[in-house]
Amino acid sequence: MKKISLSEVKPYAAAGHFNMTAMRLQGKEETGIQKFWVGLSYFLPGGGAEWAYEDNPNEKVYIVLDGEITVKSKTKEVTLGPMDSLYLAPNEGREILNKTNKPVTMMVVINY
Repeated sequence: MKKISLSEVKPYAAAGHFNMTAMRLQGKEETGIQKFWVGLSYFLPGGGAEWAYEDNPNEKVYIVLDGEITVKSKTKEVTLGPMDSLYLAPNEGREILNKTNKPVTMMVVINY
């Protein structure tokens, strides 16, 4: 068992993301997890992530804890609110944007 307190977590620069802070809560380096990692993202108003192409083989789950964020794929656009979650299949492209005037807190789970 290994506890990680938010005060111990260090932000990192997430490629292609803007006006946001990303932190890895659990992962290989943090706690030894081998199959997936868990992150926490804070998106400021107007913040988001650029289009990520379909060349990423990882599965992703986004869980909005607070606020509202929009995620676009090639074929649809969804808005997630508190406790809404979204699954992105391997190689499924996406773009993320906080279209509101409030910050968004989102948990991210991604396999290695």
